[in-house]
Amino acid sequence: MPDWAIRVPPRPSRWYHRAGVSSRTERVFNVLSSAFVLVIAIGWSWSIATARPTPANGGDSTAVAPAASTIAAAITEPNASAIAYLTDAVLNAFVPLRGESGRLRAQFSAEGAPILRDTLPSGAIVTVAGEETRAPRAPARPGVWSIAIRIGSAIKPMTDFRLITLKPASEAKGGRIGLYYIGNWPSARGGAAAKGNYTPPRGFIEVTRANQNTYVSDHFRLRDFLPKDQFNVWPKYLVLETKLLDKLELVLEELRKQGVDTRGVRVMSGFRTPQYNSGVGDTRGRASLSRHMYGDAADIYIDNDGNGSMDDLNRDGRVDIGDAQFIRSAAERVERAHPSLIGGIGVYRANAAHGPFTHIDTRGYRARW
Repeated sequence: MPDWAIRVPPRPSRWYHRAGVSSRTERVFNVLSSAFVLVIAIGWSWSIATARPTPANGGDSTAVAPAASTIAAAITEPNASAIAYLTDAVLNAFVPLRGESGRLRAQFSAEGAPILRDTLPSGAIVTVAGEETRAPRAPARPGVWSIAIRIGSAIKPMTDFRLITLKPASEAKGGRIGLYYIGNWPSARGGAAAKGNYTPPRGFIEVTRANQNTYVSDHFRLRDFLPKDQFNVWPKYLVLETKLLDKLELVLEELRKQGVDTRGVRVMSGFRTPQYNSGVGDTRGRASLSRHMYGDAADIYIDNDGNGSMDDLNRDGRVDIGDAQFIRSAAERVERAHPSLIGGIGVYRANAAHGPFTHIDTRGYRARW
């Protein structure tokens, strides 16, 4: 047998050769790889060189820098660690405003009232209504305001959270604010006065055609709680407590754990002005000191099929008071886990005007019916 037939070929010096890649193919691969790396390097350098915060909407000072600017700042600026800090400790200062549910999207404040309980971390600035400050306060005029937080050149808008400044109750004259008729709050007497807070509201949320769709929590908007009267009068005025929103969101979370799709939640009755509570619609069953007048009560049902009535939540094949009791059970569990949200829970049967529903409030003491 000739020597060449049993000669072992030399070990390839490169892995490409082991795979059967020729020297010419290797050279082509090297050239293309180098070109690819060069293109990436040029693009990255261009992004850093041209990154600038750009105002939007006609020069709005609260506009956020584009993504390239944020990346550039994180690499080139001496406060890069603070920029990372922006999405961590600084935003944590706003966590209490999200409520016990973590699902609140608004805070209601009197004019000029502080927004935060604690001071911001070093270097952080808050922008509200176009004004920057380290001690943010609600603007001195009613409205719905966005919030942004800045450290150095990094800006973080709170896109899912709004500050809502209340219109002072002193603006109400003769039971009206402008053309909107509110009425006058009754005085609590006897045991009712001692058990709960029946002080007339100190301010009102001004609801306009433009802001009525503002989300105040993950599932609820301002318009959900408006009285069902004076349809053509704008602006309208609303009383709404964040504790109620917090409790409602926690109840929906409990229902989700039971397999209920809560996207169809509906508020049958939210805030009621005193004049509405006493004289509009079917007033049977309405208490003269209804919690609805104080913004901490809502009557709700789940309507995912869109027929205007409660769904079969307990899956017994019927829509009846048992489904309202299903919501009541969820609210009971919420109160046990969150004593600060204790209040009233009531169930109502269907009648000719409406289907079954559940009343939930945060009056501060336990009540059941």
